[in-house]
Amino acid sequence: MEEREQLTYGIGFKDKVGYALGDTAGLLTFGLIASFQQMFYTDVLGLKAGSISTLLLVARIWDAINDPIWGSFIDSRKPTKYGRFRPYILGASIPLAIAAVLMFTKIPGLTPGGYLAFAYISYIFYGMMYTGTNIPYGSLASVITTDEIERSSLSMWRSIGAGFGGLPAQILLPLFVYSVSASGQKYLDGGKLTLAVAVLGVLTVLVYFLHFKMTKERVSLPPKQKQAEHNVGHTIRTLLKNRPFLVLCAVSMLLIAFQFYTQTNYNYLLKNFYNKPGLYSFVTVCTYLPMAMFIPFMGKLIRRFGKKEICSAGLAVAAVINFIMFAMRGSALAQNPYFFLILVFFSGAGQTFLVLEVWALVMDVIDYQEKLSGRREEGTTYAFFSFTRKLGQTLAGVGSAALLGAIGYDGTQIEQSAAVLPKLYDISTLIPAITLLLMFVLLKFGYPLSKKKLMEMKAESDNVA
Repeated sequence: MEEREQLTYGIGFKDKVGYALGDTAGLLTFGLIASFQQMFYTDVLGLKAGSISTLLLVARIWDAINDPIWGSFIDSRKPTKYGRFRPYILGASIPLAIAAVLMFTKIPGLTPGGYLAFAYISYIFYGMMYTGTNIPYGSLASVITTDEIERSSLSMWRSIGAGFGGLPAQILLPLFVYSVSASGQKYLDGGKLTLAVAVLGVLTVLVYFLHFKMTKERVSLPPKQKQAEHNVGHTIRTLLKNRPFLVLCAVSMLLIAFQFYTQTNYNYLLKNFYNKPGLYSFVTVCTYLPMAMFIPFMGKLIRRFGKKEICSAGLAVAAVINFIMFAMRGSALAQNPYFFLILVFFSGAGQTFLVLEVWALVMDVIDYQEKLSGRREEGTTYAFFSFTRKLGQTLAGVGSAALLGAIGYDGTQIEQSAAVLPKLYDISTLIPAITLLLMFVLLKFGYPLSKKKLMEMKAESDNVA
């Protein structure tokens, strides 16, 4: 039995589902930020675009301090009987759920300044609690298995879990959280949204508990490292020399910026340009349906072409589709929301490969970091990676808010002027196209861990062992 406990591979269906549930739990509330946070701030709290941008920037400044501290703290702690990472995930789940509800609550009677202050407090509190669960969760995969194919499988299952976690915010809530004005225009109802978030908060805690029970940490720290003092300064210096890590951080930052930006702007687009906010549910379907179609073949594709190669090719396809979206502006087809969703489907097909494999790429760069530093430092490494993803979230939020302000969008008006609508279409299609093109260039020409390089690293590791 003791020998069985030392196995660092051989995961089963329970491990995969349990690991996926960790991102399901996180995305139940995190998905709300992309789908509804900015609209809640503009249309319910009445905050101005400039105030929202400043809020996001202040929160990221705090994250730059908080995230590395939390990652370093985890790396410096002795493993408990439940493992190095799982106890922290479970412990932060309840305050995370509470923070999510506060973030989408409108307290009656506050002044505009009071609403802005409460937005600062609740948003930053939520970000800290999300860090509390997400950094140990992101580090967990590297200690569940050391097998490359199993890690790729965990990456896909994480993406599946994220997809399920995002369903309520992207598919169910748009059907329930809007009310209709006297003129027949639909608007976001803050009271309905708060109630829905409270339900999701309870589900978040329950799903995190299932994740805790169904996962197992198999990989232990090397004996020498258990006795060594953790040095965050040394880790940072090594990370700055880790080219695969730096490039992947940039690609992942742009990926989450793309996802947040499109989810946010498509919500505005379908509500205002097409006057069909209920169709927002189908954006998620069109984005994730290709994922379901490709999952059965991903293992074979990765083995034949390699992770970097298949992901960069998919990004090239997605970029072309999004430039076509923009080029169609003013045409009769651009006025058809269903044709727009068809193009979203093909764009999603191109993005699928990176979305499914990004976490396997993260595990590759963590292994490369161990090669450079001689230490397993998943917590600190993932903390910096996670921070760059938050920068992507901020880039999307600040950019979206700034562009909405620039085109004259007014959240206090249920109906937007005719001059705003075509500009809304433009910023909702051109910016995503440019972002996808940048991701392709970085991954294709800047990321060095090709299929051949990974095979060389594995051969070298086997020789050392």
